[in-house]
Amino acid sequence: MAKLIVSKFGGTSMGDAECMLRSSEVAFRQGSSVVVVSATSGTTNDLIALGKTAETQTWEEAEKILAKIKTRHQKIAADLKLSDDSNKKLNSLFEEMESLAKGVHLLKDCSVKAMDALMSLGERMSSVLCTQAMATVLQKQGSNKSAKLFDVRDILRTDDSFGKAKPQTKEIAELASKQLGFLRDYKTVIVTQGYIGRTEEGMTTTLGRGGSDYSAAIVAEGVGADVLEIWTDVAGIATTDPRICPKAKPIDEISFKEASELATFGAKVLHPATLLPAIRKNIPVFVGSSFDAEAKGTWIRKDVDDYPLIRAMAMRKKQILVTLSTPEMLHAHGFLFQIFKIFNDHKVSIDAITTSEISVSVTLDDSTLLNKKLIQDLSEIADVQVEDNLTLISLIGNNINHTPGLGKQIFETIADINVRMICLGASKHNFCFLVSEDKSTEAIQRLHQKFVEA
Repeated sequence: MAKLIVSKFGGTSMGDAECMLRSSEVAFRQGSSVVVVSATSGTTNDLIALGKTAETQTWEEAEKILAKIKTRHQKIAADLKLSDDSNKKLNSLFEEMESLAKGVHLLKDCSVKAMDALMSLGERMSSVLCTQAMATVLQKQGSNKSAKLFDVRDILRTDDSFGKAKPQTKEIAELASKQLGFLRDYKTVIVTQGYIGRTEEGMTTTLGRGGSDYSAAIVAEGVGADVLEIWTDVAGIATTDPRICPKAKPIDEISFKEASELATFGAKVLHPATLLPAIRKNIPVFVGSSFDAEAKGTWIRKDVDDYPLIRAMAMRKKQILVTLSTPEMLHAHGFLFQIFKIFNDHKVSIDAITTSEISVSVTLDDSTLLNKKLIQDLSEIADVQVEDNLTLISLIGNNINHTPGLGKQIFETIADINVRMICLGASKHNFCFLVSEDKSTEAIQRLHQKFVEA
């Protein structure tokens, strides 16, 4: 019985005409019914620069970026021998891009809503090009399937939190059933966009940087896919970043829970939210390289054959440690509620937390989140200390919080490296701690040698 497969291809897999044709060949061999694409490599950054330049600089400077983006996509269009109809669609997107940029320039205001509209054009342009590449491959292979461009915004309903919109799962499933029910006929390969959605009022939204994988998982959930594939420029998930540890080992399979922890705490292969829709519907996820499709890759499943103590390790740099201290916390109720409410009011997410009798320490992922008003509000209930230039090291595995002697092995391995904070016990899949950023690489290398290479 045929499987309904959703395949997502990242920006490097959309880098040029050769990459698009290669990715389309992969999709054909895999039997993909839905191909979700990112913007061509570098385009999203250029669109952000276009918005900021149009807002603050001369129109001539903005035109230079417009020309750069157009030239890149026109080159790919020429190399793919884009059809007249597809060329019209591409030119229409160029016109929309220029109109949006002119509007920003005239108003001297690039709102989050306007930036979402601009940034959506990256995926919308690359999907026009990739549809042609897919059609070319299908014709070359003598397939009776057709390639069809589909606007993901027609099914990916979101709220109006522009810049980082929240998908509306129930509405997406209903819309997908109505508009993509034909996929189980396996006669059409639709090419669509990652990263973008649309509000009920028809406004374009984005799911936040890195959200293409997440949106592919949402589409897979919406259409009831049997498999979700994430194709990148690396052949699956490794035990740690191979650029840091050359002896990092490929992981053949990993559980949903382990992979979720790994993505959340620093692994770059997956967006942290990617697995949520897959977990909800128990959709197996494959991670592979479009540049080396024959490589084994990594399967992420609910249940796996092997559950090692330490599966992998990751690190998140640019961490901020905020410590709140007050004697009023001693034997008092409601203090943590006050703290979390302040962070919630400022829409700041906390990563790790530890507490003592009169102190609470939390880690945050980005110093830009520490605005003056947040610090001011926290200072009203406690003394606030802020430390930066820290890295969160995470060891991901199984039964971590029930394994005697593990902590001893970890801290003996990095005995001469100061550990600023430890977070253990909330998850049996993760042991994490803070070290200074200048010691983080050395810490990972030593720990990897101890627990993976040995």
